[in-house]
Amino acid sequence: MIRRAFRYSDTLEKMFGKRYLWVFPKLGSMFWIDDFASQGRFSESYSQHMYNPSVSGGNASSVAGSRLFVYEVKGLRQNAETDKINTPIRKSGSVFITVPYNRMNQEMQRITRLGGEIVAIRSVSESNGQSPPAATAKQDTGKSMTQATPKAKKDIPVNLYKPKAPFVGKVISNEPLVAEGGSGIVQHIKIDLSGGDYRYLEGQSAGIIPEGTDDKGKPHKLRLYSIASTQHGDDMNDKTVSLCVRELEYKDPETGETVYGTCSSYLCHIEPGADVKVTGPVGKEMLLPDDEDATVIMLATGTGIAPFRAYLWRMFKDVEREANPDYQFKGKAWLIFGVPYSANVLYKEELEEIQAKYPDNFELTYAISREQQNAEGGKMYIQNRVAENAARIWELVQDPKTHTYMCGLKGMEDGIDAALSAEAEKNGANWEDFRKQMKKEHRWHVETY
Repeated sequence: MIRRAFRYSDTLEKMFGKRYLWVFPKLGSMFWIDDFASQGRFSESYSQHMYNPSVSGGNASSVAGSRLFVYEVKGLRQNAETDKINTPIRKSGSVFITVPYNRMNQEMQRITRLGGEIVAIRSVSESNGQSPPAATAKQDTGKSMTQATPKAKKDIPVNLYKPKAPFVGKVISNEPLVAEGGSGIVQHIKIDLSGGDYRYLEGQSAGIIPEGTDDKGKPHKLRLYSIASTQHGDDMNDKTVSLCVRELEYKDPETGETVYGTCSSYLCHIEPGADVKVTGPVGKEMLLPDDEDATVIMLATGTGIAPFRAYLWRMFKDVEREANPDYQFKGKAWLIFGVPYSANVLYKEELEEIQAKYPDNFELTYAISREQQNAEGGKMYIQNRVAENAARIWELVQDPKTHTYMCGLKGMEDGIDAALSAEAEKNGANWEDFRKQMKKEHRWHVETY
């Protein structure tokens, strides 16, 4: 292992004071040490990590492969010069900038010219637990820099009711969600769960078994629907579950006849008071993080809004905040919602009410394909909105507290990946690798169909 210690007296001393930079060229790693006495302890502990897999939880090559670093910078102010860095400055004053290893020195000098102060440096791989505790970059306070907080274990109810023994609930209400001039039929269906032990968390799905039999005389198979209510239910009594369902309708390619989805039609036209068989709940992929200071980016099309309605109620509804004293959301929630027409913006009044009440915490962006145009003059789809905001989204996902959720039509995935891949490339990163890393950190969540 090659190691060198450098003392910078000019540019770097202005940013970090009289500290020493240990550089490991073969590993693409660098760490600040406060004094010469600390260097010996650092060298010993780092060597132990590198050559003892039982300490590191892996081998040296996993560290050596990391070539991207994230600078946490403070002291920048929004002005004509800083506007050129294409990295939005947060209200907190912190900026997270991803830097390739071979441009680290140039970026340090540029940040200094702009009046910024680098308070922490981490390699991208650190979020996956690959860096040694002894080698963690530190802020001037002596505290370890921010990393993704390990997920706390929680009681996640799964398959409390199975297809062979479903819970039989009763429909309380079935309300239309599409306004006049919109396309298709979408309903908000509230089901009474009284008398059972059916419980769920925001982000889970419920199974519905429609009445009747298929063309072979067998009972219909269950269909899964994302739950659109919080764990307390729309009535805040822990006894209801709500679903957002679009009636499936298409033309048979052979006969030309209109075909309707079995379960979606059953639910969209079910009458209040009717019994309905419910299974589940299922799913751990889309659970909302417990962190009250998290940044939550939500990408939805159509009925993919369902879990995000549950998130937003839990975050911002007065009755929910009163019922959940241990969860008072103070972070940032951003919903990008794709629909064909304005009349198809599901839960429009609820969304815009939250936006008006919490403008600093909730941002609402529409992509209305039949009414708006993208930069090339074509239809405005959700992937076009993501492309427009790619630089900002890229900056946000550098923060370990940022979680990104995608729910809706599977067709949006490729376009969103393409937009973020182009932005990652501008920053010297590979989007596919970065996305995999976020997935390992439980920060990238996808449920598409």
